[in-house]
Amino acid sequence: MKKRILIAGLFHETHSFVEDHTTLDEFQIRTGEELLECSGDASPLGGFLEYAAEQDWIILPSVDIRATPSGTVNDKVLEWWWNEFQLRWEPNCDAIYLVVHGAMVCESTPDVEGELLRRIRDLPNATNKPIFGVHDLHANFSPAMAQHADCLVAYQKNPHTDAQQSAIRAAELLMRHFKTGKTPSIQLRQLPLILAPTNTGTDDEPIFSLQKRARELEEENEHVWTINITAGFAFADTPDTGVSLQVIGTKDSTTVIEQLEAIAIQSKTVGISTEPDIESIMPSLHEAVDGLTVLAEPSDNIGGGAPGDGTECMRALIAHRIENSAVCINDPEAVQMLANCEPGDRRTLSIGGKGSQLDHGPLEIEAKFISRNTGLFELENKQSHLASMCGNQFDMGPCAVVCHKNIRILLTSNKTPPFDLGQWRSQGIDPEKLNVVVVKAAIAHRAAYDPIAVRSFTVDTAGPCSGNLKRLPYKRLRANLL
Repeated sequence: MKKRILIAGLFHETHSFVEDHTTLDEFQIRTGEELLECSGDASPLGGFLEYAAEQDWIILPSVDIRATPSGTVNDKVLEWWWNEFQLRWEPNCDAIYLVVHGAMVCESTPDVEGELLRRIRDLPNATNKPIFGVHDLHANFSPAMAQHADCLVAYQKNPHTDAQQSAIRAAELLMRHFKTGKTPSIQLRQLPLILAPTNTGTDDEPIFSLQKRARELEEENEHVWTINITAGFAFADTPDTGVSLQVIGTKDSTTVIEQLEAIAIQSKTVGISTEPDIESIMPSLHEAVDGLTVLAEPSDNIGGGAPGDGTECMRALIAHRIENSAVCINDPEAVQMLANCEPGDRRTLSIGGKGSQLDHGPLEIEAKFISRNTGLFELENKQSHLASMCGNQFDMGPCAVVCHKNIRILLTSNKTPPFDLGQWRSQGIDPEKLNVVVVKAAIAHRAAYDPIAVRSFTVDTAGPCSGNLKRLPYKRLRANLL
């Protein structure tokens, strides 16, 4: 008998400390057969569908919604998703496969994924149904997720170049369940450790050592199916926020967890750094170097939920006359003001500074209009962090390029995580020919920019994704994490 797998997706990384709330209109929505259109694309769902086709599984598609990281999600989104899932529930399916993020927060529900898993278990004939799936390395993994799922597999890399591969690993473990008849369980250990996103790179400590030892322990323990090192998402204010370990297997794995916990505790202060202020870096940008300099601005990290319209780096480029540089600002109002311009026209614009109270506010400049574009671009790297969110394409919305004092400013209408160079090239800008580019990101941009940059500076600016977590007004965080 062919296996019948019900699939669903719910993907949002929620920033609890930005002013905006996220509505259903901001999600990309697929229901029913529309989910099958992802087959062959670069998303985790696309990877699962390809594997499922190879195994000749029958797919029962339900609902999949995804949105760029942003503020607290309206309760209506959660209930809408649940209603759609219930409508398509198949009591006679052989398993459930979920693509989730793991750090979604709604107004009344700090643990969205755990709540939905609990509800699924209460559906007809679902109590003992195998629930497998894949989740982001930045999940804030909860006890409810561990209790109600059988096997949720985390990405192992940050930047997330292995999202699709991780989805396939989870599907392979589901096949292992079918072949052996064994059902694993998730053993969770939440660690007394919270990391800012800038400290969660998997080539850096402490995550590097934890991942390395996890792979060794998987080889050493036959009963262990996989081990997740989950770095957590520090900007989601929940009781489960922070670093956690999940060992998925068929026997008690306390000794495995204790080994990894010891490494984490020993490494607690490793990799914790304070970024320099931007003014201390600017003199270095006048030094002659043969190639691109990246100026990373994690405080306005779009991939972490920030508005992507902070002006501090742009102000510094202008004040210090850093020529042949570029910055991207999410500002649909400015784009609209340029709707009737012809190349070469000049306009006075009020740019950025509208999305966060922490910013200095809009910057007024006289700009030369260069071009406009629809903003839809094909990803150059189909294994990128951005691909894990959207598949093969991303839509920046209507865009415009302007120039001010030989500084090119790309204005977008939709927040666009800067994880793929196609963002620039689709707008007629070759990033490899720039002297300096501002990147509003923490870690995930590295896969795209490290191969073309000769140096990179990470700077501290005003913004909601500051690495100094003690600045944030947590209300739900577990005691003694900060």
